Formats: sequence, C-alpha cells, structure tokens
Amino acid sequence: MSEEKPLRLVLAMAGASGSIYAARFIKALMEIPGETWFVPSPASIRVFKEEYETNVQTGEDVLEFVRKKWNPKQVHKFHLRKFEDIGADIASGSNIWDGMVVIPCSMKTVAAIRTGITENLIERAADVTLKERRKLILVPRETPYNRIHLENMLALHDAGAIIAPASPGFYQMPQNLEDLGDFMATRIFRLLGREIDLYPRWNP
Repeated sequence: MSEEKPLRLVLAMAGASGSIYAARFIKALMEIPGETWFVPSPASIRVFKEEYETNVQTGEDVLEFVRKKWNPKQVHKFHLRKFEDIGADIASGSNIWDGMVVIPCSMKTVAAIRTGITENLIERAADVTLKERRKLILVPRETPYNRIHLENMLALHDAGAIIAPASPGFYQMPQNLEDLGDFMATRIFRLLGREIDLYPRWNP
C-alpha cells in the first residue's frame, strides 16, 4: 500500500467505546511495512470483548482476533507491551518512533496526558512523545463533551498533540460499521503522513 520508509509507531487502546476504530486501524496497519509497539489498557480489553462479543484477554488476543476476522496481509511487526510496565523501552525518549496513536482515547487518558501524570505505560509513552516533539494523535470517542473535556483537549492541542475525534464522515456512503472504522483509519494515516486510502476521496 505504501513504498515509503517503514512506519515505527506506538499504538495504544484506552478504555473508551469505539473498538471498531482500533480494530480497523490495526487491520490496515498489518498490511504496511513497519513495526508497532502495542499497549492496550485492561479497560480497553474489556470494552473490546463486550463490543465484539468475543473472549479476548490480552493484546495478542486482539491482534489474533483482527487476523482471523479479516485475514489481512501480514507485513507489519507488532511488539506487545504491558500497560503497567512504566519501565518498558517506549517509556524512554532514547528510543525512536515516528508517532503515537491512542485509539480510542478515554477522557481519563486525555486528562492524565494533559496534566503530565504518568501512572501507566500509555500515559508515559504519550508524555515522551510530546516532550520529544513527535506526533501524538488522540482519538477520543465521547459525547457530549463537558467543559473539563474541552479544556483538556485544548491544552493538549496547544502542547502539540492532534485531537482527532472519532467522527466519521458519510460522503463516502458507508455500507457498514467497518466502512466507518476505515474512514477514521485513513484520516489517522494521513495525519501520520501516509497516503493510504481505505475509502474513496471526496470528488464532487
């Protein structure tokens, strides 16, 4: 899908609704060259289990679920990291990655990153991504937003993060939930500088 240099990414799932967005992004990621450090939170595993009515227990289970459900071409390499391991490799800016995506991103995670609280590996890796001036993309899935949510997201925007709410468009005439997930996945890849089209571009 891309002849650019392999993508090095940190990918996190936080405990918000919207597992379809993470699943379809992972599916597309599997089909491009590169490597990803994958950190799902315990809450995200629970949400994934309930929204897909499956019995996933770990991050590897999530990856295997995606492989079995859609059978993507296996090009990408994934490294699983534990949510509670704040001493993992991606907790240090001495390691290099192109960007970090939190999809979906809970309001708790937004608040923690905004305040610099790093009690788990998602929060720590996000903090490192910001301080190293790398691309941090947060995909919140919440509605409506209260003032605290909005102020936290504005502060993160001002700190250099990209806030990309899970708000799929409909001009591509989606036929199912997977099309909505692909819309968001495409937008995220474009924010990462990758021209990967999982749906037709707007062409009036």
